[in-house]
Amino acid sequence: MVVLAMVMGLGLVLVARLITSPGNDGEGTTSTTPSLEVTTTGAVGSPSTSTPAQTSLPVEERPEGTVPAWTVGMPWGTTNGLTMFRGNPTRTYYGQGPAPSDPSVLWRTPDNGGLCGESTNLGVTKTWCGTGWTGQPVVWERPDGITELIFGAYDHNVHFLDAATGEPTRNAFETGDLVKGSGSLDPDGYPLIYFGSRDNKLRVVALDREDPTELWSMDATAVEGTWNDDWDGDPVILDDILYEGGENGWFFAIELNRGYDSEGKATVDPRVLFDMPSYDQDFIDLSGINVSIENSVAVFDQRVYFANSGGRIMGLDISNIRSGEAPVVFDYWAGGDIDATLVVDDQGMLYASVNVKPDQIALGYRTQGNIDRTKEIGQILKLDPYRDGDPRIWGVDLTAGNDQSGSWSTVALHLGEVYVNSMTGKLLAIDGETGDVDWTDSVGWHTWGSPVVVDDTLVTTTCDGQLRSYSLADPRQPASNWSFQISDSCIEATPAVWKGVAYFGSRDGGFYAVG
Repeated sequence: MVVLAMVMGLGLVLVARLITSPGNDGEGTTSTTPSLEVTTTGAVGSPSTSTPAQTSLPVEERPEGTVPAWTVGMPWGTTNGLTMFRGNPTRTYYGQGPAPSDPSVLWRTPDNGGLCGESTNLGVTKTWCGTGWTGQPVVWERPDGITELIFGAYDHNVHFLDAATGEPTRNAFETGDLVKGSGSLDPDGYPLIYFGSRDNKLRVVALDREDPTELWSMDATAVEGTWNDDWDGDPVILDDILYEGGENGWFFAIELNRGYDSEGKATVDPRVLFDMPSYDQDFIDLSGINVSIENSVAVFDQRVYFANSGGRIMGLDISNIRSGEAPVVFDYWAGGDIDATLVVDDQGMLYASVNVKPDQIALGYRTQGNIDRTKEIGQILKLDPYRDGDPRIWGVDLTAGNDQSGSWSTVALHLGEVYVNSMTGKLLAIDGETGDVDWTDSVGWHTWGSPVVVDDTLVTTTCDGQLRSYSLADPRQPASNWSFQISDSCIEATPAVWKGVAYFGSRDGGFYAVG
């Protein structure tokens, strides 16, 4: 049961909760820890370390429909690679080492020019180039020995490249508008890719035909949503169910019914199990009309988490999702705009990055109370979604007067530290227990890319057009390894690090391999 009390007029929200722990006897017993019993290393509530928490359950005995604590920091599924944004349902797997060293551009595609296309949004038409936020490519090792990259771009296409050469491995899949999200490769070995586009479509595309072939799509206008019809977030596929949120402000759980036909070709027969808006009129009155879901959902234990652009963070119990039930078990208003993906550590704690857009108040996209709320509690947050009462453990303030500020960057967790980029141009290392800022470095205004950690090395892109590497020999005080200038254009995308190479797109129109 969730009790949400909103005190209007002063921009304050008081939240009290009595949360039924997943898997209890249904009598409403409160809990401060996830129901899955694990034996962990590190202090309770600390971010996951580079070595995942240990458990008495063998990995192969993961209960169906769950994301156990021991999967934090680990690759997901049987497909060998980085199959979704930040690698797994808790968004805590960053790639495979070694990290790049002595950097140079191994290849760029296209050789000249850029991956550019026109797009109209909220009545404004402009040309977009390259790949943007979030933009992290899929990297996977195919059975034929080719390491393949898959990414959407602003030229309205999903591209498939040989990681070694940058040459196409398949024909591109064309959509009707920008492809902003990262895309999710099926984690269970089915030759399927899942992604959305600004042409309003969420798609399932098969990769076992001569050309990538659409098997199914759902239009964002299938429900009476609000704000926009884009799909920015990466879906999570968990035991044949796809979880996704859209810019229309709705969350969906879709049973895929994956299989193969008589010729051995992959098939799907999707069925919407559950959908719900992340808002109601009272929430719009409180926060403003922008209530889109632009982040990638996160899953831990038997809960799915997501946030909307009105600053609402929600958790649903998916233990009975196949019966069409997903009750709300966590509901918190952080204010601001939450576009970055939520991250869950091995104790089930949530980490959120909130951005601030005061200039949108006059347009009705935000309310003053919405802005006041995020300035009150901070823009980098650690929350305990199992705590009875206020779930906020700590918050870090990254506001900058009346300018756009906060963070669009998804946090990375490593050995008790939380790493994140900010709109105001700082890369921060934050103590995961206390919320104290241990260290900062200047990375350029508008840096939206999410840092990744591989082999005790932090790698991040910057809006100054750089790829940077830091040693985490001392996690609290990162030390610069190198800064490599790509171009003068902003790099909003998150890099994928795989076996000594970083792969990412830039707003200069190019997609790069640096190693």
